[in-house]
Amino acid sequence: MIIAENGPDKKSEVMRNILNISKKLAKENQGALFIIADRKQIEGNYRLHYPQIQFAGNLLSKGMNAVVEKLATLDGAIIFTPDGEMVAYGSRILKSETLLGFGTKHAAARGITLFDDTITAVLVSEESGWIKVFQKGEIVLETDSVDIEPSTLDKVSRFLTNQDTALLASAGIAAAAFGAPIVLIVGGTYMMVRTAGQMISAALKKEKK
Repeated sequence: MIIAENGPDKKSEVMRNILNISKKLAKENQGALFIIADRKQIEGNYRLHYPQIQFAGNLLSKGMNAVVEKLATLDGAIIFTPDGEMVAYGSRILKSETLLGFGTKHAAARGITLFDDTITAVLVSEESGWIKVFQKGEIVLETDSVDIEPSTLDKVSRFLTNQDTALLASAGIAAAAFGAPIVLIVGGTYMMVRTAGQMISAALKKEKK
């Protein structure tokens, strides 16, 4: 069953699911690369390592998280549309841009998001256990494998998909944008916002159940 119905909410739900899956993989020291792109934008920019199995549902379908967790550990990237449709898995991204000090997954994430600024890449590092979100060739969010409060994760996901800075304030973060992209770094129970060369940090209090 699809959880979200309208476009923007559905896109943020896809992002939230990918971040949740990424945290599970990070805890298991598994590396992965997720690409979120429209079919037309990604077409011709990847090659398949494996024969593809067609799946009836999408990322928001019941039970698909477990399937995606397994597929994400295969060599190569797993590609979704912003609405959660699986385009491919075990795919080699053909657009690559070296990120000094990092390997091929980082190069692919940076390269494909530089190539098309509508594409988002979510990378799970098996070496460090950290998760990085790339947009426009830059790391816009970095988080460890520690779970964060669901409502905060939801606001972060909506910020990444909708670029609504008001969501930062609603998450308990005071930040001013001086015409530069905001970079979020989420680490367990804290969040830091870097904007226009300045870093503002604010403690996040977990809501009591």
